[in-house]
Amino acid sequence: MAMADRMNLEGLRYAQAVAETKSFSAAARAYGVTQPALSNGIAKLEERLGEKLFDRSPRGVTQTAFGSRVLPLIERALEGFDAVAAEARRLTEVGEQKIRMGLSPLIGSRLVARAFSMVQDLPAPRDLVLREANMQELREDLDAGQLDVVLIPAVAAMPRFEHRVVDVERMVVVSPGTAESTPLELEEAGEECFILVPDTCGLTTFTTQLFEAREMPLRTYPGEAASYQVLEDWSKLGLGSAMLPHSKLSSPDAPHRPLLDEGREVQISFEAVWSADSPLAADLLHLADSLAAARA
Repeated sequence: MAMADRMNLEGLRYAQAVAETKSFSAAARAYGVTQPALSNGIAKLEERLGEKLFDRSPRGVTQTAFGSRVLPLIERALEGFDAVAAEARRLTEVGEQKIRMGLSPLIGSRLVARAFSMVQDLPAPRDLVLREANMQELREDLDAGQLDVVLIPAVAAMPRFEHRVVDVERMVVVSPGTAESTPLELEEAGEECFILVPDTCGLTTFTTQLFEAREMPLRTYPGEAASYQVLEDWSKLGLGSAMLPHSKLSSPDAPHRPLLDEGREVQISFEAVWSADSPLAADLLHLADSLAAARA
């Protein structure tokens, strides 16, 4: 019989609790068992592993060299086990299923409100659980199955997933000392210096791709704003111009100029992205189609 077959799950949890608390008594209290029961469980685990995980002394509990290598593996194994159990519960609790939606910070509240409403109109109404994160985190969590669908700017290829454009929004430019609202052609915008944000929400990627598509150089302010929320403030200080979706202006009346490309509005597209293998794929397709139809 293999070693893994003889390992007791409780023993693994006891070891993790001691690693976290650095105390057998504190771990026993946290786990709700007696200290002898916890010590016995860890002793049996150490016997099966063939080495001690912890050294106990008057100064406290420390990990052995063996323990420092094995305990992180135990933690990951327990995380994996708990993830399996959680996903199984999520998939079998009929009527309790939730749609876990990830959002780029660039997604406007209007689109989020539509998503909330449309989830309630699905054939089987579900709760919508939102999480805002940067683009890289959203892609990784979608890939890992920790999110069911993400709403993000359509600026990066994700070939293994289903995509549906669910919203478009016009881009505007805020420039230092400009109170006028006359449109600004992209060719004229190329003469301005733009303040950029970290390439996490999709806005900088969009701006860069826009200028590259026209083979125009993008002149940028040497610093970097922490987020799009401060772009207007920095522009008012005279540091440069800011390009952002209209919904991200501090107010609809804030001074701005619509951005045009040869007379046509420059727009940013937002898409829903999900896996065709998701147990909720039919609902996610229905939701994405509904969002797209509402945009049209």
